[in-house]
Amino acid sequence: MKINNLQQPIDSGFNAQSTAHDVIRGINLSGKTAIVTGGYAGIGLETVKTLTDAGAEVIVPARDLEKAAKNLEGIKNIQIEKLDLMTPNSINDFAEKFIASGRKLDLLINNAGIMWVPLRRDSRGIESQLATNYLGQFHLTAKLWESLKKADGARVINVSSYGHQMAPFDFNDPNFINREYQTLLGYGQSKTASNLFAAILDEKAKDFNVRAYAVHPGSVYGTDLGREEPIDLYIQMGTHDANGKIKPEVQAKLKTIPQGAATTVWCATSPDLKDIGGVYCENCDIAEIDHGQIEHRYDDPSTIRGVQPYSIDLDLAEKLWSLSEEMTGIRFEVR
Repeated sequence: MKINNLQQPIDSGFNAQSTAHDVIRGINLSGKTAIVTGGYAGIGLETVKTLTDAGAEVIVPARDLEKAAKNLEGIKNIQIEKLDLMTPNSINDFAEKFIASGRKLDLLINNAGIMWVPLRRDSRGIESQLATNYLGQFHLTAKLWESLKKADGARVINVSSYGHQMAPFDFNDPNFINREYQTLLGYGQSKTASNLFAAILDEKAKDFNVRAYAVHPGSVYGTDLGREEPIDLYIQMGTHDANGKIKPEVQAKLKTIPQGAATTVWCATSPDLKDIGGVYCENCDIAEIDHGQIEHRYDDPSTIRGVQPYSIDLDLAEKLWSLSEEMTGIRFEVR
């Protein structure tokens, strides 16, 4: 197992209560260009607002253009473009249009994601959470590589999750062909893949002054990520009562959306990370590696932390890179 020795907290001065505006205070993003997938709802929308307030121009790729236009109304310095991460040709079209504009890309924030969904497959037969939460990130980043390199200081942020702890990546059967589909195994695998991608992308891209990070936003109240989740699962985890309502004592411990967006924004803009990359971050700092010393309780979100070694192993990440090229049919050459 090969682990990045930078995967350890740096005492950033921020914490779980810090907001996106706290971490960006004093940072000017004028002249910077960002792409934020899923930037029209939840923590993605908060990320877009924070970056534009700091002076950045932000492109928001959206599957639902009508919803995006409504949610982003009144925000300056944004551009909405069509993108469906489960449709390879849509990714190609979006990336080709951006590349053709000749612009550099300072920040690529792979924020879009799905969770708790029943078994679905894309046109290639790829399980939907893997396709959306990871392979879409890989494909889009590969196609935008020249614009990232042009920025000379770009950062790629993969919005991942503590959910990576639910499952390592199954190299033998990633698409649940020969094993029973369980939605949380699919989600966990996709987030493990996202972590591995950030780790190996940074290793390959740092010589071109492009750094990569994976982010756990925290347990956030008020997003629509769990819109398809069976309420019985919430009850089973102890977060909701028998009537399906979130327990007040649990809700009080959850992050707000501005707090949920903070670690993404910190990774995207913090000068403390100028010479650090390839790490998994949470609570506006680099996460501690979970060797079994962290007690996790779903009714106490502050314990939902740490990163599994299997999700930051550079040897597994290299193996995943090759498999991803095979699954997408894309040769991602970092040069």
